[in-house]
Amino acid sequence: EVRLEESGGGLVQAGGSLRLSCAASGFTFDDYAIGWFRQAPGKVREGVSCISSSGGDTLYLDSVKGRFPISRDNANNTVYLQMNNLKPEDAAVYYCAAGYYSDSLHRGEYDYWGQGTQVTVSS
Repeated sequence: EVRLEESGGGLVQAGGSLRLSCAASGFTFDDYAIGWFRQAPGKVREGVSCISSSGGDTLYLDSVKGRFPISRDNANNTVYLQMNNLKPEDAAVYYCAAGYYSDSLHRGEYDYWGQGTQVTVSS
């Protein structure tokens, strides 16, 4: 059974940090790119960052560049999103997703999805 499980969300003040984790199982993890997406109430789900299967290539939404480094640990089937200098507009449910042929932040390229973790940023 394929599983992606996000953790690390919570409530933080603006300017603070959180580290999200995405633990994967049930598929060959190091064959898949992993993406992070977010969806705020009333808004479309948008791609935040993705990392290639090897970890050698990364991509970021312009508004998070320099604040949200993404990394992966293929030995432990986990991807991380370190979120620094959080802003109220970063508040959303954050999802991780796995895609075999993914190299962008387009949702349609991703095959498996987690259930999401809530990030709330107070001003």
